[in-house]
Amino acid sequence: MNWLNSEAFTLFGQHIKWSDMIGNVIGLVALALGWRRSIWTWPAQFVSGLILFAAFATAHLSGSAGKQVVVMLVAGYGFWQWQRGRQQAQDGSIAVRFATWRERALLTAGAALGTLAVGGLFTAVPSLSWDPWPDAYIFVGTVVAMYAQARGMVEFWFAWLLVDLVGVPLTFANGFAFSGLVYVIYGALVLWGLRDWWLRSREAARPVMEGAPA
Repeated sequence: MNWLNSEAFTLFGQHIKWSDMIGNVIGLVALALGWRRSIWTWPAQFVSGLILFAAFATAHLSGSAGKQVVVMLVAGYGFWQWQRGRQQAQDGSIAVRFATWRERALLTAGAALGTLAVGGLFTAVPSLSWDPWPDAYIFVGTVVAMYAQARGMVEFWFAWLLVDLVGVPLTFANGFAFSGLVYVIYGALVLWGLRDWWLRSREAARPVMEGAPA
């Protein structure tokens, strides 16, 4: 498995690792599958998380590495959740919706408190991460985003956008140029996915007239 952490090629002076490239390409596939509301987004996210864990652990980025562990755990939860709810939409896929105000408050509070807790841990134990607060923000933000995705909430796309705002400069700064470029592509896919889920949530909420075709 050592070849995963070896250099694949150099691009614009940046050394691209195999693990960085392969893990993020699979991550892009997972995001596209999530956009299409395919249950296979979760196995793809699990494999991506496994490969990226090896990459970030080697670079001593504990927050980013720990994030991948959570990605794998939540991928299992998401697969189970979507397997249960995949027949809710008329096309046989997972139904999507906007979160309630209570759910939004809980997600926001969880993100804030989680970032403070994890950032405080990384600050108290410097060996865990040399860039504690951005690392903690990405770690917790990813957990929140994936949980919202597992619950079919449109807000998960907003959470990913907020993670990208910090993830792009952090990955470039830490030498993971391919991850940085992929985060930029993530941003575009997130915007398209947000639009699709937004429109589908409105269709799901629209009442069906009696006697009208479904």
